[in-house]
Amino acid sequence: MSDANHPAPGGIDALLPSEIAEKAEAVGVQKTRLDAASLLGLAVLAGAFIALGAMFATTVLAGTAGTLPWGVARLLAGLVFCLGLILVVVGGAELFTGNALMVMALASRKVRLGEVLRAWAIVYLGNFVGALGTAGLVFLSGQYLAGKGVVAVVALDLALGKAVEPFDHALFLAILCNVLVCLAVWLTLGARTTADKVLAVIFPVSAFVVAGFEHSVANMYLLPLGLFIKAWAPAELWLQLGATPADFAALTWSAFVANLVPVTIGNIIGGGGLVGGVYWFIYLRQRPR
Repeated sequence: MSDANHPAPGGIDALLPSEIAEKAEAVGVQKTRLDAASLLGLAVLAGAFIALGAMFATTVLAGTAGTLPWGVARLLAGLVFCLGLILVVVGGAELFTGNALMVMALASRKVRLGEVLRAWAIVYLGNFVGALGTAGLVFLSGQYLAGKGVVAVVALDLALGKAVEPFDHALFLAILCNVLVCLAVWLTLGARTTADKVLAVIFPVSAFVVAGFEHSVANMYLLPLGLFIKAWAPAELWLQLGATPADFAALTWSAFVANLVPVTIGNIIGGGGLVGGVYWFIYLRQRPR
């Protein structure tokens, strides 16, 4: 016998929030038990998946200026960017921003701090490799030249905007971003079917893209792609754009690193503290440890 508040065990109902909390804690423990090679491989996949979502969004944004209202164009970009997290959740991969929820297992003393930091470090490195590699492939393929250079314009503008973002803005934008990303992951943990997982991802992830929040792994693709275009795009492209690489002087590798620092810190605070920490306090803190 079951009702709306107490679904039957093994039924088709979504998990209750308290059950999601227990599942998130258990998943956090499982992640620390993965061997380094498997964890790294899954992290490389996640970096590539998020990069593919960013590539999709960049292409959709191309040519929308003056054609669609700003918010509508961003909404379309947000919807297609969801591809990245859908691939991570359904296909199976390890994403640094989502793994901020591992703080729940840490707070329950099911894992040690060193185990969490080890997992985060491996996943962060793998995400970087996957995102950077995908940026390289996209550049080498010439995909950024599509639409008579309008894709390149969007890629360069996105990268430049992130490169000049003030530290405090990047930090708080990143906090807000990973609140939404981890809420999306949280919802997928309660889902029973693949369709449930996909639908759970769409609105939180679209919201952070529309709002212009900062995601560390997405930036591992967007900034390098802009840097590759700035350094090695053919002269014909610059003639089409009526611009030169000097117009993007602020877009540098040091600016890329300077962006990743506050964005990474903010993502940890947003996902680990404001989602994982809050839900642990509500649902798990009173259990015997």
